[in-house]
Amino acid sequence: MKPNKKLKIVVIGSRGIPCTYGGFETFAERLAVELVERGHSITVYGQYEEGKNVIHESYKGVECLNLRSPAKKAFQKPILSLKSTFHSIKLKPDIALFLGVSAAPFCFINRLAGMKTVINLDGLEWKRTKWSCLGRFYLRISEWLATKACHVIVADSQALIDIYRGLYSIDSVFIPYGADVLTSVPSDALNDFGLERGKYVLQSCRLEPENNVHLIIEAYLKSKMAMPLVILGDAPMGDKYKEKLRLMANGKVRFLGAIYGPAYKQIVAHSGLYVHSHEVGGTNPSLLEAMAVGKAPLYLDVTFNREVAGEVGFPFPKDAAVLATHLDNLLQRLDEVQARADQARNIIKERYSWSSVVDAYEKMFYGMIRND
Repeated sequence: MKPNKKLKIVVIGSRGIPCTYGGFETFAERLAVELVERGHSITVYGQYEEGKNVIHESYKGVECLNLRSPAKKAFQKPILSLKSTFHSIKLKPDIALFLGVSAAPFCFINRLAGMKTVINLDGLEWKRTKWSCLGRFYLRISEWLATKACHVIVADSQALIDIYRGLYSIDSVFIPYGADVLTSVPSDALNDFGLERGKYVLQSCRLEPENNVHLIIEAYLKSKMAMPLVILGDAPMGDKYKEKLRLMANGKVRFLGAIYGPAYKQIVAHSGLYVHSHEVGGTNPSLLEAMAVGKAPLYLDVTFNREVAGEVGFPFPKDAAVLATHLDNLLQRLDEVQARADQARNIIKERYSWSSVVDAYEKMFYGMIRND
């Protein structure tokens, strides 16, 4: 039986809500808003770069505390997390939920202050080559510290549970991200980008090496496809890699930058082929969102992607020539790709609905309190 106690929870490590950035921010918003609707008190810490030291706002019943952060991107999350950690002590919450490995070194502060602490580490961030050697060392140590400082570690994929057990001899809790299933998506926003329904290949991701945008471009240029390749996404710290991609593309690929909201969903929903080539991390929000609007993805065959897309998608190895062949073959089989749309939506509905995600977090939170 669910306890009557309503919980007081702080969320630390995102850039804040409402979401204007990416996966963690979408997650923070959906979790916080639904927990408030269930009667809990939720505070989400976020950031801004100028003005007062603290801006206090409210969004759909969620308390939003936006703290000043440095302009340099590499330092934003660690410093923001540290400031949020000390500020949160004043609120005396029952539980502190940390998002991302950058926040991990500060979890012990909340634990020493008497709170239950839980962290979603968001995959294996220390494997990303965008970080310097020092940065990767910091992230790896931070991940290890989280396993010592937090009462619970959340893994967003089953594969990560095995990885964390092998690395740190711990048992983590599996709770994935969520997505909203949509059976009908308008297409009016396509005109703003000069796109036609079903007549472009799409990749959506941050422009980082581990997301293999270079592989997709190389394969596309090797293929015989007449459809344009469209790439959604940006990378605040990836100027060198972005320049490399543009040189590779030689004007034959359309880079739309970062797009959010309804326009994003429309561009994804009406692509002819959706390609997913993330390699590092767990359950990826962009893959879930694509399947939620009926995309049977052409996906890089690694454990994390296979766990989500499985038989509904079309796996490919990390080989541009092989991928080029897949692109050409699937272009002749678009009816088969479209026929898997309902299967893709059903996977999301059955395993990755937001209501089931929030249920799992709420159950976990109550379990942590009961263990006092």
